Amino acid sequence: MGALVIVGIIALIAVIYVLMGFTIVQQSETRVVERLGKYDRTLQSGINFILPIIDRARPIYSRYERASIDGTIVVTRLSDKIDLREQVYDFPKQSVITKDNVTTTINALLYFQIVEPIKAVYEIDNLPNAIEKLTQTTLRNVIGELELDETLTSRDTINSKLRAVLDDATNKWGVKVNRVELQDITPPESVRRSMEQQMQAERERRAKVLEARGQKESMILQSEGEKESQINQAEAERQTQILKAQGEADARILQAAAEAEAIRKVAEAIASTKTDPATYMLVSRYIDTLKEMAAGQDSKLVYLPYESSNLMSALGALTDLTKRG
Repeated sequence: MGALVIVGIIALIAVIYVLMGFTIVQQSETRVVERLGKYDRTLQSGINFILPIIDRARPIYSRYERASIDGTIVVTRLSDKIDLREQVYDFPKQSVITKDNVTTTINALLYFQIVEPIKAVYEIDNLPNAIEKLTQTTLRNVIGELELDETLTSRDTINSKLRAVLDDATNKWGVKVNRVELQDITPPESVRRSMEQQMQAERERRAKVLEARGQKESMILQSEGEKESQINQAEAERQTQILKAQGEADARILQAAAEAEAIRKVAEAIASTKTDPATYMLVSRYIDTLKEMAAGQDSKLVYLPYESSNLMSALGALTDLTKRG
């Protein structure tokens, strides 16, 4: 019976030992196992078996947030589980000095991922603290090379520089820095007031420039409108004068044609009476002149030329011609 009890105890101890050796590793997690203090292997996700007492998972510092009465606090602890997911560290605000000696408060977000668990365990003692201190010093160096205006307007440039420097520095620790984001850049109150005044002055300047530009364009459009109006008016006057001149020319042409026709007919009639046409025309003009002389109010006398006998004979011929016509 004693031997059976001993065998049973040994069997129970063996079962317990085997059961203790089974360990479950969750997805996106891993553990670095040491055997008798020396690195043995890295466990994969799922069920794994280790030798209790002989094998032991090496603990690593990890950071997590914990709720408290005062809010959320960040706690660093030792854990044998290594999280392979992308992690984010929200670093507290820190004061940095720009190239133009302006003290600015900045806080940053760091996104990183452990890609080589062995290096994260054996190449650095406190990985979260090392990453935080490295980010702070790198941020001071990068901001120290920029002036305040560049710092406020070049966030993408700062993020790219920080990521490149941190990724290169943390490569030895088996960490991949995916991106760095600056949350807040807070200059001193006096600088903020000066910037606000500067922005207000810039807005006023832009408003004046836009107003002046609008007035300029309005004057240009108005002058162009006046120019077009004058051009149209001049064109209309030119067309009017052209049409008037054409009308007068046509009228003169018609009048001349009518006079020519009248003269032709008179000449034919005179020719039939054997009267000199020139004499007829002279007499006709003379009679018109006498009418104008007699039309005046103060004209009481009409003087006849010395050669009135010739005129009388011409008048007689004209009378006969009129009767025949």
